[in-house]
This record gives sequence, C-alpha cells and structure tokens, in this order.
Amino acid sequence: MATKSNNPIIRFLNINTSGEAGGRDLPLWRQLLLQLLTLFIAAEVMFPIMYIITLSFSSKSTRPSSLELFPKEFSLVAYQQVLDRPTANPVTFLELLRNSFLLSFGVGALALLVAVTAAYAFSRFKFKMRQVLMILVFVPLLMPAVGLSTPLYLLLNSFRVADCGGGVIAISPFMSCAQGLGRVYFNLRDSLWGVGIAMIAGALPFAVWNLKGYLDTIPKELEEAAMIDGADANQIFWRIVMPLAVPQLAVTFFLGFIGHWQEFVMPWLFLSQPKDYTLAMTLYNMTGQYANAIPWNRFAAMAIIVAAPVAVIYIALQKQIISGLTSGGVKG
Repeated sequence: MATKSNNPIIRFLNINTSGEAGGRDLPLWRQLLLQLLTLFIAAEVMFPIMYIITLSFSSKSTRPSSLELFPKEFSLVAYQQVLDRPTANPVTFLELLRNSFLLSFGVGALALLVAVTAAYAFSRFKFKMRQVLMILVFVPLLMPAVGLSTPLYLLLNSFRVADCGGGVIAISPFMSCAQGLGRVYFNLRDSLWGVGIAMIAGALPFAVWNLKGYLDTIPKELEEAAMIDGADANQIFWRIVMPLAVPQLAVTFFLGFIGHWQEFVMPWLFLSQPKDYTLAMTLYNMTGQYANAIPWNRFAAMAIIVAAPVAVIYIALQKQIISGLTSGGVKG
C-alpha cells in the first residue's frame, strides 16, 4: 500500500477525483493529463471542420491569405451559388443529390438484404465447403477497391443494348450487330445501375462478415422454441432473428452509407455523362490545376453540403448504432 507524502503539493496532485470506491484510483494529475490529451485531440479534429465552415461563410472566392477559425462574416452567397449552379456542366444540384441518394440508399439497402441472408446461412446452416466460402468472401477485403475496378469495368462494359438498323436490336454479349457496334442505346458500365452493381460487389464482403459475427451471438434456443410453437423458417428469420439484429443492421447500413455517399473512384472511372454525376464527383470537379483557380468559398460550401447527410443519418440511427456497437444479441 502506498504511503502518503508530507508534501501538500504531492498530496493535492494525488487526490482521487474519479469518485470510484473500488478499482484503481485516478489521481488528479492523471485526470488533468487525460483532459489535456482529449482537448488536444478535440482541437485537432475540430480544426479542419471549423476552417471549412468559416471559409464557406465567406463572400470571397479567392484563396485565403490568413488562418481564420471563426467567421468574420455570415454570407450565404457561396451556398446560393452552389445550389443554383454547382458546376459548369449542364446538371442541377437536385440531379446530383438524387444520383448520390440513389447510389447510397440503393446500394446500402440491397447489399444489406443480400448480406443478412448470406450471413444467416453461414451462421446457422452446416453445408459443404462452408469454411472455404467464408474465406473466399473475406479475400476481397484484402484488396484495395481500386484494384477490382478493372475487371468490373470490363465485365459491365460488355453489356450493351445497340440498334443495328432495320429495326434490329442487339443485346451484348448475347448477340451483336453484323457490322460494328451499331448505335449504342444503353451501356451498363456508363450508368448508375452499373456503378451500383460494382459498389454492391465491394460492399458485400464486409457486410457479410460483420453481420455473421453478430448473428452468432443470438441464441439458437430462441429459434428452436419458435419451431416448437409451429413457426416456419421464414417466420423465424423475419420475426425472431431480424428484430434482434436491428442494431447491427443499422451499424452495417451506416458504415456502408458513409462509404457509398463519399465513393468517388468507381463513379469517376465508370460514368461519363454529367447527368449521372454525384456530389462527390462535383466536389472534385471544383478543384483545378492551380490553387488560385479554385473557388474556395464554393468548394467549402459544397464540402459542408456533402457532409451534412451523413450527420443527419447518424442522428436518425444513433440509438440503434450505439446499441449495435455496445450490446450483444441477448437483452437482459
């Protein structure tokens, strides 16, 4: 047991301020050190956010000459300009917002639906090559997403609908025009559908592994009791397993939504029509070769607009997300 010092300064710094009767004491000097550390981390995290917010309220589009963390003016000119004409391309802000939401929610919902059924099969059913398939599902996580873009590009680019003339429609790769490609009406690669398929392929491995680990914590006795009461497999899945998995479903969807909403590589490589562009692509289009050519206040305003839906989704799913991150399948 540690002896008390006669020095009043040392005794003051070793006062237990944690208020805990049991466990390890937390002296005052450790409290102060931890608080200074957390304040430093908070300042480091908040610095770029405050700088971007301050820059977005500026009426000047020139490059900032000084570091300002608090706005000296509250001009909404940059936000108005972004909403009226986000880029020089003939596309409106609402179209960009629609494209981003379609990709984010569509990919998130479809990937979640496929992943939860696959994760349930891996968690509950015993079949041949189960472990091998789980490893194969995990392998794509070891590769960078951009590394899979080339085969996905070639695969999706092979699906086209073309007019060969004379009322003949060719759907590649099942059939092709006699001469050339014909007039291409639809290319799966150069469409939101194709980008969505590519993004689902990248989102599924993480979703399956994340949900599989959570479903393993749900007691099988609950399903066995439901079977005794006469419930079939579909009723067990939708009425027993799914309600218990809602917190982890929210976590998986939110983590996927962040990646889908901010996804840039796949849309940039696949899409060529301005009408299919997303908000992330538009934000990149605002950057130029030289820093002085960038409309900094509009760039900051667009960055705030792009980040806002993520915060809204988190607030809406906050209860489920926290529950999914901190609790298991059994509620006590």
